[in-house]
Amino acid sequence: MAKRGSQSSPLPADEVAELRSQIEHHNRLYYVDAAPEISDHEFDRLLKRLEALEAAHPDLLTPDSPTQRVGGQPLEGFRTVEHRIPMLSIDNTYTFDEVREWDQRVRKGLAPGEVVRYVVELKVDGVAVSLRYEKGTLVIGATRGDGASGDDITSNVRTIHEISMRLQDKPPAVLEVRGEVFMTNAELVRLNDLRRAAGEAPFANPRNSTAGSLKLLDPRQCAKRRLRFVAHGLGETAGITEPSYTAILKDLQRWGIPVTPGIATYASIDEVIEHAQQWDLKRNELPFQTDGLVIKVDSLEQRERLGARTKSPRWVIAYKYEAEQAVSRILGITVQVGKTGKLTPVAELEPVLLAGTTVKRATLHNADEISRKDVRVGDTVVVQKAGEIIPQVVRVELDARTGKEKPFRFPTACPCCGAPVFRPEGEIDYRCTSTPSNCSAQFKEWLRFYAGRDAMDVEGLGEKVIEQLVDQGMVKSLADLYRLEPGPLGELVLSTTTRDDGKTIARTFGKKSAENLLAALAASKDRSLDRFVTGLSIRHVGSRVAEILAERFRTLAALRDASRQELESVPGLGPIAAGSVFEFFQKAEHRKQIDDLLAVGVDPQPMVVVSRSGLPLTGKTFVITGTLPVRSRGETEELIKKAGGKVTGSVSKSTNYLVVGEDAGSKLEKAKQLGIQILSESELEQLAQG
Repeated sequence: MAKRGSQSSPLPADEVAELRSQIEHHNRLYYVDAAPEISDHEFDRLLKRLEALEAAHPDLLTPDSPTQRVGGQPLEGFRTVEHRIPMLSIDNTYTFDEVREWDQRVRKGLAPGEVVRYVVELKVDGVAVSLRYEKGTLVIGATRGDGASGDDITSNVRTIHEISMRLQDKPPAVLEVRGEVFMTNAELVRLNDLRRAAGEAPFANPRNSTAGSLKLLDPRQCAKRRLRFVAHGLGETAGITEPSYTAILKDLQRWGIPVTPGIATYASIDEVIEHAQQWDLKRNELPFQTDGLVIKVDSLEQRERLGARTKSPRWVIAYKYEAEQAVSRILGITVQVGKTGKLTPVAELEPVLLAGTTVKRATLHNADEISRKDVRVGDTVVVQKAGEIIPQVVRVELDARTGKEKPFRFPTACPCCGAPVFRPEGEIDYRCTSTPSNCSAQFKEWLRFYAGRDAMDVEGLGEKVIEQLVDQGMVKSLADLYRLEPGPLGELVLSTTTRDDGKTIARTFGKKSAENLLAALAASKDRSLDRFVTGLSIRHVGSRVAEILAERFRTLAALRDASRQELESVPGLGPIAAGSVFEFFQKAEHRKQIDDLLAVGVDPQPMVVVSRSGLPLTGKTFVITGTLPVRSRGETEELIKKAGGKVTGSVSKSTNYLVVGEDAGSKLEKAKQLGIQILSESELEQLAQG
């Protein structure tokens, strides 16, 4: 680029081209090579100059310009993209014996005595995507979807700085890179801090937040999430002649595409296993989540001969580590009170680093679990974070006991309101005998649930806001939410900080946040009947049962006046849930609460019933268990319902399919005993496509 002040200034097109080249060069040094040559200020100066030129000469603006990383206007929806070469899944192993068995199968598939080299990569816990480059320019980015087709997320992947929009150093004519989009642990903490400050629910883990980010229809919002990318394979290509995967990895880096750290090649499976053992500890030092390693045959010609099964190649396998565990000590045991009065014991721990985060609490589930594991205050325990938001205590290290540990006595009175607790016959949980109107802990949890996405979906009514509203007496009933005024609401103190000079600074909810919350509450008045019933927190009534009730009775008036006999005759409801619904609406307190809600303008609308005839999953009943790799449970239920299926909470003879994620429990065993077909998330997606 010519110096400013020289006798001949460059033409705009030439200067734009030079600026783009410089910016992409420095982007690569910063994000891929971690070796920046210029300061952030100098980089921003280059970017602003390019923005100014493109604004002055709109005809020079192209989709692959670095200025377009911030994202354009929101999309109306994602179009479907077919993968020219299917994006197959990878078989998992969990023991080294299984890895050795796979090695034997590989060698049997090749000529006797043939030399095999293996490449080992970290299995980054993210979302699989495909990036297609033509003549070095990124033309499309897509999710894996069902393997045959996925969503076009080009606008969102352009916001990821590690994804080059134009490749360097003579790339091939066609290059389809497969890889993983992920979020670092630090970015998840930053993002969750912002969400909590805004009164929003935090994300459970980096993978779920990554999946949610890529589904955002507004790429400008996706750009704020600071997603990352690493390549781990290829799809369709034209012009690549390298004989091995390791050679291709070097080419990818030369073209400006990042690959996973710690890649190694070995000539024997024993060396691979030794590598896996070393990374079992080293992986905890990584800034991102990884749950295992991927082992691949290096030779592309050998891969061709080994081929693939219907769903996975024979030349690759994943070794997954056991669920993340750590050792800590129980400093105390507290009891949480839920929205229906359920008491849940929680272990307060010495802080311990687990799966990239500092853990201070772990669930103990119930009194029987404490007794079965003989958990005591002062015990050294193993805690596990296996896809759960709150870790769990796995076991007590009995050999570490000193004799000073103290048994825990489950309270006989509610720790919040002091009311007696009881344990209903046939149940494992103790419950507070009081009601939400007299037990603030129950009421706060009820408000959180009422505002949740599965219920009335009131954005902005977060935990800190609810704490303040209840503690200050501003909200004593659900109807009081709709009586809030912007002034007092905006003055709520959400947190305080003390400056070095000793002055305390309060962070208030603020006028704008108050106005947004009141608007969200006003919008919730017309939610569908099923969402309203879900928000009432009736025992044994989840979102699916609420849908059944809304389909059958159509209006709130008809539902609240239904007899026990009418309720028990509703298909799919069950006698326990029917009795719980009938008793709820018979109580004068509950009827008054509903009358108050109606008086402030809440008007539940009849649920829109979608005809399921002719849909792929019509007549099929599903149960979901475990943590799924991409979708949340709510999103998975929505997928099934849209395809005509039905979701229930327990496995029975009438269940057609069990959808299984990580850490599946007793439902999986029962499904196997009953001979029910087991599906992975990708298999469900394929089934739902018809």
